[in-house]
Amino acid sequence: MPIFEYKGTNSAGKTVRSTVEADNIRNARARLKKDGIYVTELRDKARAKATSKKKMASSSGGVTVEDRAMMTRQLATLLKANISLVDALNAVADQVEQPTLKEAVSDIKTMVNEGLAFNKGLAKYPKIFNHIYVTMCEAGEASGTLDVILIRLAEFTEAENELNSKVKSAMLYPLIMFSFVMIMLGVMFVFVIPKMQAIFESAEMKLPWYTEIVIAISGFMVNYWFVVIGMIFVSVLIFRNWKNSEGGSLQYDRILLKAPIVGKIVRLVAVSRFTRTLATLLQGGVPMLNAMDIVRNVVGNQVLAKAIDDARNNISEGESIAAPLRRSEQFPPIVTHMVAIGEKTGELENMLTQVSDSYDFQVKTQISGLTALLEPVMIIMMGLVIGIIVFSIMIPMFEMSNIGSN
Repeated sequence: MPIFEYKGTNSAGKTVRSTVEADNIRNARARLKKDGIYVTELRDKARAKATSKKKMASSSGGVTVEDRAMMTRQLATLLKANISLVDALNAVADQVEQPTLKEAVSDIKTMVNEGLAFNKGLAKYPKIFNHIYVTMCEAGEASGTLDVILIRLAEFTEAENELNSKVKSAMLYPLIMFSFVMIMLGVMFVFVIPKMQAIFESAEMKLPWYTEIVIAISGFMVNYWFVVIGMIFVSVLIFRNWKNSEGGSLQYDRILLKAPIVGKIVRLVAVSRFTRTLATLLQGGVPMLNAMDIVRNVVGNQVLAKAIDDARNNISEGESIAAPLRRSEQFPPIVTHMVAIGEKTGELENMLTQVSDSYDFQVKTQISGLTALLEPVMIIMMGLVIGIIVFSIMIPMFEMSNIGSN
């Protein structure tokens, strides 16, 4: 018989919450009324739980990389201590503080207890546990080394998070500076310059050409601000549609790789992700072809993803991994050279890990250098733009004061 959750007020005027069994919601309401309870909320418990699970499975629910990594380490530690998977999941569910992750782990524990494979339970929550995570756990279950796999997953997740945080922090500074400059320019063009223009017009003096240009720009922004906003909106929309199209995405990624300074960092980050992810998958017992299918989706660049696809096709025909990567000319020679050595010596996973560590270090060095360079460059550019505008206004002001003194 269905169970209904309810909230209401009893005959004493107190708020009560509980459950009641009934054939349907109408009978449940009638039964509660008979018991002297005025119902304010009434819902099918099983249906509400199913809806909650569906909603949670379709979103990450605020689960961070750190939350997932900590949960993974805790689970690996318990499994290494020869605790059963169900008991380990139960213990981890009690330890996890993040509500969405706690509920997901509890639900996975229930599914595993009912006979479902652990990786199948993880796959029910794709927004929390990605394809790499699920595939690695599947390989770990098949080989009986789930505890080892989980430790590698935690290390992999933490390393990826550290790299992504470094890249995001480097992008944040120029974005903040650019936004500040745009706000300053907007204030000057919309509020300051129109007032100065009124003063110049009242003095009926001839303005220098550069001042007239600044005033004309100000007038356009004041009178046609909606056109400016519309042009920006349309431009962003066109750019996003082009970038999200198949041909546009490939062309954009190709341009990005060839861009000065930024292109080198993008390639370093992509190669680091490729080598670390591939090493982690291979160490976890995932077959090479399956691993190549997965890593193409983590490099974040269509040009490199296409090169990986071509390499996978060649590998399926019996060729080594190093040769097609070298022919693509998208991977640095040192990478393909170390991969070739790893294949010959049987130490491919270790070689890939070494390449990834090396490229992680290069990314951090490049980003630190770029950040150090961007700071003075942005300040100089900001000072130059604002200085030109101030110069264009102050020169006529000085001429006015000279005329007044004479």
